[in-house]
Amino acid sequence: MTSSRSLNSVLIEELYGRGARLCPSCDDGLTLVFSQSRPFDLIELEQLLASVGWSRRPQRRVKRALENSLLTIGLWNHNTRIPRLVGFARCTGDGVLEATVWDVAIHPIYQGSGLGKELMKYVLEILRKMRTKRVTLFADPGVVDFYLRQGWVLEPKGCRCAFWYAN
Repeated sequence: MTSSRSLNSVLIEELYGRGARLCPSCDDGLTLVFSQSRPFDLIELEQLLASVGWSRRPQRRVKRALENSLLTIGLWNHNTRIPRLVGFARCTGDGVLEATVWDVAIHPIYQGSGLGKELMKYVLEILRKMRTKRVTLFADPGVVDFYLRQGWVLEPKGCRCAFWYAN
């Protein structure tokens, strides 16, 4: 395992793609990397999402969802041989006025150490660079308090949101 101090930006981009960078971590022995361009192994992504209790989704649909997303971000536990996906988020939107954050997940082993907060800071940083004017977020009721602590505001009285679900 390579320490974060010795992992330079050239190597990070070689392994994780253009724009990849280190994620701050409170564990000095852990090297974590954000990447917007490293391809996802759909089985590994499915395992991550299952680890946080999400139901299984058909891989072909997940693949299409990733391809049609405005932004997909992986958080990788760095290993020169086999980096492991430990966090994920994706956004949809028009890339100018609006973006919506979906599917935020941090593997349970890594939860509670501030990585979810770092992932969301990274997502918002990228969206700001895109000059996105408004960001919305969809989250399960069990994690709403996490987002409130990060400064997100709940839609007042639910009066400006509507949902449609295909049967």
